[in-house]
Amino acid sequence: MSEKESFDVLELAEKVKDQNKRWWNKMFGKNSSGPAAEKYSVATQLAIGGVSGWCAGYLFQKVGKVAASAVGGGFFLLQIAHHTGYIKVDWKRVEHDVNKAKKQLKLNSDKPPKEVTTKFNEVQLFVKNNIVLTGGFAGGFLLGLAS
Repeated sequence: MSEKESFDVLELAEKVKDQNKRWWNKMFGKNSSGPAAEKYSVATQLAIGGVSGWCAGYLFQKVGKVAASAVGGGFFLLQIAHHTGYIKVDWKRVEHDVNKAKKQLKLNSDKPPKEVTTKFNEVQLFVKNNIVLTGGFAGGFLLGLAS
């Protein structure tokens, strides 16, 4: 072995930590050099945001239709069962429970819980740091809803 040869020492613990991270943490998480999304060009960020936004919007549209059909169909079946005499609804009790729930919501609506404000601040920081990516996602999401 000659004296001019040099070897790089790899820290295996760091490699294993990096392997165990999920892809979104690698892409958007805090690395020593910042989020990986900043390393890509604006066009790439728009494409990634747009495609993922379109997929999310399309799925949201399809799931929303199924959920609305299920809720509406269930309500419709309950109304039919009520009118045909299969079930009896105590509307006074329903009205009482709804008013009670309204009062509870008014009491608790002064300020949001700490968890909500913390998550809101995290989302706000993410959007500020990845404005191109989130802009592409928003546009793609709207296109996914429309398709």
